[in-house]
Amino acid sequence: MSDKRVFVAHDTLAAVGEGQWTNQKGNKLGYAVQMDFYTQMAIEGRCFQVRAGTISVPAVGDIVITDTAADMSVDCLSGVTIIPVYLNVSLNLAANAVVEVAGKSVTGNSTVGAAFVPLPLKSDGVAAVSTARVAETGAAAVGVTVPAEAATTTIRHFSWGSPIGAGAWDTWYDWTPKAPPVLTGPRCFYFQIAAGATAGPSYYAHFDYIELPSVNLA
Repeated sequence: MSDKRVFVAHDTLAAVGEGQWTNQKGNKLGYAVQMDFYTQMAIEGRCFQVRAGTISVPAVGDIVITDTAADMSVDCLSGVTIIPVYLNVSLNLAANAVVEVAGKSVTGNSTVGAAFVPLPLKSDGVAAVSTARVAETGAAAVGVTVPAEAATTTIRHFSWGSPIGAGAWDTWYDWTPKAPPVLTGPRCFYFQIAAGATAGPSYYAHFDYIELPSVNLA
């Protein structure tokens, strides 16, 4: 008999206690059931969301992307690691604007901007240890203040822009990194958006991230 076996548990769900051994689950075809990492993190209550804009009240971005100014951020202190895994921005109004968006991370944490309580993707999950801010940069707003960008301390994760007016290009952008950044605190991940015109673009945006104790990744 081969030692490479799986326990068929197709019709029932096990509820094994923490710290207990159990059989590896298989289906009725004899295939091992594997859980992808992102789904497992969500089940464990380690995934959170930060969002900007609500129905009929979109957020407003800046005219140009400027140093130290962001629209959304998440911060983690020493001992905590965050892994941004997804971001979506949907433009509500960007006519005749040269839109640019960017996601970056930097050593240190944000210092200014309205606090936002990260939303758990597990509806009965625990609160995040990391903290977030959401504050518009447009219409003379201050926005979120993040550490100054420098080639030696700031990592650029994504950027997207259009040199032409809205209507000739997709008005949304999805960031789904193949190799998401693993940011061990103190770090700040932040999102910037601007229009390059006389007024900033109105938009809705959100990003999802995983939070883990740094000791588990050492």
